[in-house]
Amino acid sequence: MNITNLASKFEYKALYKPNQLICGTGQTAVVSGWTVKSAIGKHLQPSEFAAIGQLYSPTRGINFLIRNLLYNPHVRFLVILNATKEDRNSGACQCAIDFFRNGFAAGKSDTGRDCWVIKSAVFGCIDLEIAAPALERLRSSIELKVAENIAETVNFVKIFSQKSPVEPWGEPATFELVETVPTVLPGQKYGHRIEGKTIAETWVKIIHRIKTTGTLRPTGYDGQWQELIDLMAVITDEPEEFYFPEPNYLPIDRTFLEQYKPQILEDATYNEGIKYTYGQRMRSWFGRDQIAEVIAKLIKEIDAASAVINLWDAGGNINRRPDGSSDHQHSGSPCLNHIWVRVVDGELSLTATLRSNDMFAAWPANAMGLRALQQHIRDEIAKHSDYNLTLGPLITLSQSAHLYDDTFENAEQLIQNQYAKICQDRDFFDAAGNFLVELAGDRIVVTQTTPGSGEAVTCYSGKNPLKLVREICAASPAIQPEHIGYLGIELQKAAECLKTGKQYIQDAR
Repeated sequence: MNITNLASKFEYKALYKPNQLICGTGQTAVVSGWTVKSAIGKHLQPSEFAAIGQLYSPTRGINFLIRNLLYNPHVRFLVILNATKEDRNSGACQCAIDFFRNGFAAGKSDTGRDCWVIKSAVFGCIDLEIAAPALERLRSSIELKVAENIAETVNFVKIFSQKSPVEPWGEPATFELVETVPTVLPGQKYGHRIEGKTIAETWVKIIHRIKTTGTLRPTGYDGQWQELIDLMAVITDEPEEFYFPEPNYLPIDRTFLEQYKPQILEDATYNEGIKYTYGQRMRSWFGRDQIAEVIAKLIKEIDAASAVINLWDAGGNINRRPDGSSDHQHSGSPCLNHIWVRVVDGELSLTATLRSNDMFAAWPANAMGLRALQQHIRDEIAKHSDYNLTLGPLITLSQSAHLYDDTFENAEQLIQNQYAKICQDRDFFDAAGNFLVELAGDRIVVTQTTPGSGEAVTCYSGKNPLKLVREICAASPAIQPEHIGYLGIELQKAAECLKTGKQYIQDAR
């Protein structure tokens, strides 16, 4: 190829996640990490860069980055912006840097699949289907620069753009991409409830429910997700020091949690390219500290139903957006929208609404951060009043509860390893109470009692077990499904005893 004609032929063609990239006609690719890509793109001309894209995960994002670079061998320069607290927490940019600096070796993914593991303190992997020689040639053919802020990133790109065009290092290369295709069972479309004692237990149940009955839909990110709409997760007994299973199957650990909690609890200064933190939205975005206001509200009126924190900006906040635009007009609107705090019977509960929720990678950290906020509110109320409240349940309402297709394999592995154990470990408590079945003359009598004291609250009687089950379920629709199945079995046994004249004893085999 004639060197003088190179520049006119450069065009970045993304095989993977094209809608997540800003593409140009230069020879420098930019990885912006958690910094919004447009914050860099607005300082550059398309001819100065090949592509600009964000990188959130070392296990999910680097693989697609590498595949796209292999398909675009005209890219000879790479700038990685590794600047924010979120970048340090995820380790994605550092892992990408380590790929180019340190290389890779054969190993296993976190699901046990053979792969290339990047030589880094941060675990990151690349598909084994990509040939090792191609990876090595890519590493040796691209010049890497690491930036610490937007200005430095832009400066590196401009310096590279001033160089004479460089020949592509090879021909565009593609490699097989093995995808996991889920099997979906029929299920309801809207309104799901999952309860667990701990965040870890509840998370496994959530992943199982999504993988079992979630609907497959295309995303705006060039892929698919499996989704449940309007999922309510109820965590009843998360310990104050937080529960991490041993071995830990959660996607976060205690170190990550300690780094993440300030994003929920603390304010943050505004930085170009950083959308927000939830703490910033609650503490100062609207010109007031909503967390402090909720605490003051409950101290003044402990049974108030109006202790609400709002994170959604409907527009008009000229301190943050001089043009008065709203979150509806921005792609980076917050996933966490509203929080309600209630005190009932000396128990403080917290309910959070999330419009969009990555249930595999994000929900455990979201839930633990919200629990930390719940603890903070309870502790501050105790510090400034005579109220000594206990921690009640944490409830999250996820309008879109989803798994991205690049986590399907991990989700299946989690279910295989943990779901059966969690189901076997349940305590059979049902908030709808207990049911005592007996025969009285020629009728079946079912007495419903409270779950705690065992006080009788109502009775049902009849001869037809199916009619009795329907009547009980109509009166107490929140009975656990397993409990309903048990009742059906016992009522059928009682009906058979009525016919044969045998003695009926509940739970007798």
